[in-house]
Amino acid sequence: MLRSPCAAKSSVTTFTNNPGPAEFPPCASLFLPLLALLSLAIPLLGSGCILLLAQDSTAGQIHWLWSTAYAIPKHLTNQGSGYFSIVEGKNGRLYIGTAKYGENAYLVEFDLRTKQMKVVVDVMKAIGSSAKGFAAQAKIHTRNNVGESGKIYFGTKQGYPEKGEKRTDYPGGYPMVYDPQTGEIKVYPIPIPHQGIISITPDESRGVAYISTCSDDRPVESTHFMILDLKTGKYRDLMDCEHMYAFIVLDHLGRAYHPIRGGDIARYDPRSDKLERLRQTIDGQPLKDSLLAHPHSHPINWEVSPDRKTLYAVAMNENQLYAYDLTTSGDVLPGRRLGALINHPEAKTDCRALCVSQDGTVWMGVAVSFPKQEQTLRIVSYKPGDSGCRDHGPIAIRNPDYTNFTDDRGKPLPWHHGARRRSDGILVPQYTIMGICAASNGCVYVTTLAPFTLHEIEVKR
Repeated sequence: MLRSPCAAKSSVTTFTNNPGPAEFPPCASLFLPLLALLSLAIPLLGSGCILLLAQDSTAGQIHWLWSTAYAIPKHLTNQGSGYFSIVEGKNGRLYIGTAKYGENAYLVEFDLRTKQMKVVVDVMKAIGSSAKGFAAQAKIHTRNNVGESGKIYFGTKQGYPEKGEKRTDYPGGYPMVYDPQTGEIKVYPIPIPHQGIISITPDESRGVAYISTCSDDRPVESTHFMILDLKTGKYRDLMDCEHMYAFIVLDHLGRAYHPIRGGDIARYDPRSDKLERLRQTIDGQPLKDSLLAHPHSHPINWEVSPDRKTLYAVAMNENQLYAYDLTTSGDVLPGRRLGALINHPEAKTDCRALCVSQDGTVWMGVAVSFPKQEQTLRIVSYKPGDSGCRDHGPIAIRNPDYTNFTDDRGKPLPWHHGARRRSDGILVPQYTIMGICAASNGCVYVTTLAPFTLHEIEVKR
């Protein structure tokens, strides 16, 4: 069995070839010791974020963040695909959703101690259907959530229609609940015909879960913000927020939040049974020139602090971390900038993975590209009180033979192009990080595509 990086002293190793935007000329060797000292003492200016470009060794070298990779069983996905569907249960196990287009979706359990995986929910079997093609439940796309009971809440979603298929061929998605203690699977009815489930957030103390649906229409999506009665299975439709890839979060008072296309935010208060529409400000000013207020909406990562008094947000293609104060009253939700994820003016970022650990640290999986350089997948964090975000470096795979990339004849397997072997032999994931989970064992777990892979990483906190 592979030694877990969580038990290792450090997962940072140094190799030559700088992944950042600057290349050092030969004469720079005269200044490298000074640069290394400065990098330890002075955060890079501009956004307040800290780049770990030269910490722990000579400037101009890569500081790899080593992962131990585990392949999601290949028969559970036909395009090496999954989304931000990953969460740790109260039993020390991860629950990961897969996508198998035109066929099925599965909820996979990963034991943090034994490193074993098993299927705990076969979606099509659970709903009693044999439908194929676009009519199949092809994805678990929800950010999985855990109720106070320890039950795992997730939902199913449509795939992509092939030639000759219609959007209406898809019947609609199902909210589901899996109980790890008993193995019981609860399937709730389809809330909106022909729409999938993109978010499900339970409030077991009130016997409800909040649902967001998704039509996959473009440029404007239909996304119904709904309340599911967990006992009766009946729904109440609050409004169509028209915001793609929505997350629903609960604050310390049990109020539920859902983004609205254009930048406003819906807030439902179960104590007063009142739905409010909030405007948002950033650093005291009305929101403008931000993907948070895109007229057609833009994917936004949301997650709350452990005390549920702060909401963190990252727009997928915006190099900026935001925080909102959920303790305020009135019809304005005040937000502030916390700094760029990657502190460089030419950095382009793609962040689809954000979580908050129990110690309050915000963790993000970010695809970063610079002009004329290969994209890298990096882990970035922010801890309340820090001057900005911290870039922990690019991911490399310590066990490159964790899965087969070719068949018996040496031909590359389909949908295995998401890992690239560098000229120095190091295997690195590429394209995007889809999900992230900071687990109780001290490791950060992320998922990448093609093949669908779970990475276990020790990150210095």
